[in-house]
Amino acid sequence: MMTIKQIEVTVGEITRGYVNNEELGVRGYDGNLDIRPPYQREFIYNEKEQQAVITTVLNGYPLNVMYWVKRSDDAECPYEVMDGQQRTLSLCEYVAGNYSYDFKNFFNQPADVQKRILEYKLTVHVCEGEASEKLEWFKTINIAGKPLNEQEINNAVYAGPFVSDAKRHFSKSNCGAYRLGKDLVNGTPIRQDFLKKALEWMAEHETREGRRQSAVGYMAQHQHDPNANNLWTYFQNVLNWAITNFDMKKFKKIMKGLDWALFYDKYKDTMLDTAGLAQQISTLMRDSEIQRQSGIIPFVLTGDEHYLDLRAFPDDIKLVVWEEQRHVCPSCGKEFDFEFMESDHITPWRDGGRTVKENCQMLCRECNRRKGAK
Repeated sequence: MMTIKQIEVTVGEITRGYVNNEELGVRGYDGNLDIRPPYQREFIYNEKEQQAVITTVLNGYPLNVMYWVKRSDDAECPYEVMDGQQRTLSLCEYVAGNYSYDFKNFFNQPADVQKRILEYKLTVHVCEGEASEKLEWFKTINIAGKPLNEQEINNAVYAGPFVSDAKRHFSKSNCGAYRLGKDLVNGTPIRQDFLKKALEWMAEHETREGRRQSAVGYMAQHQHDPNANNLWTYFQNVLNWAITNFDMKKFKKIMKGLDWALFYDKYKDTMLDTAGLAQQISTLMRDSEIQRQSGIIPFVLTGDEHYLDLRAFPDDIKLVVWEEQRHVCPSCGKEFDFEFMESDHITPWRDGGRTVKENCQMLCRECNRRKGAK
């Protein structure tokens, strides 16, 4: 059963012995506080939010209650931060001299201001209980006004060596995944967007291979793997294939956010005519009939025009043509009210047809569907 005890610690105590490095992790409180345990998110406060923490301290305003978890008595580091990581890091980083407040870092402040900061008291609730209780509570408490997103919660629930290693590749601000995919994948690493995308791609890949899978299912299945090498390797293969086959300098603006894993799985063993594709893409990017330029690369790979969101005839042209046809469908010869007819390109877009009145005809729904199915 989880128990909670309230204590007070000063900023001076919590920042004493602060370290933040790959070897030792992120520690404070004379090495007794693990500020970033495996289930915690990366540091996401921006400079303005960090400075707001210092403003609160300097004005003596109350800072929100923090929550620590008490580990076993024989643990090397007896406490871990459950809630309050962002505020704790803001304080530790400032006292360490790593950013400025009001154009002064901590060591430039007058002695009385330094003393006021170090003696500021923080209210901490220390919780002790089973791991399952800790994680369940972690999912529900508020994290300093920045609620956990779905992937951050999944990282907490499936904490283990797999997630720890995956975060090394996908969750740091300048991680390998970001350096490779910043122009191809939407989002930011520190909010877990790159890790979420990698897991979705891997789950969809597994499903296409006949092993039905979801991103969460994949995390559960591999939670205790010693590393995330398979996930990282697949992500690299997908993006390297995209970079190799499509000119990033020319087509960068239409390459971001595509389902690259889908196309990699389907075409990775196909010898693509990259020069021919590049010429085709350049031509299509100048085509005003195409409403969704992000669909150009999927179209040149698949030939599916639905990716392009081609221009449709506006209502004024459709109404004029319907009147000129005397409400009759030219295909079946029957008369229809306007709302039961649909516009159609006489000469299709793929054959050079444009979305102009002269290339418009109004067909009944049945005839239009029949023509579209051919």
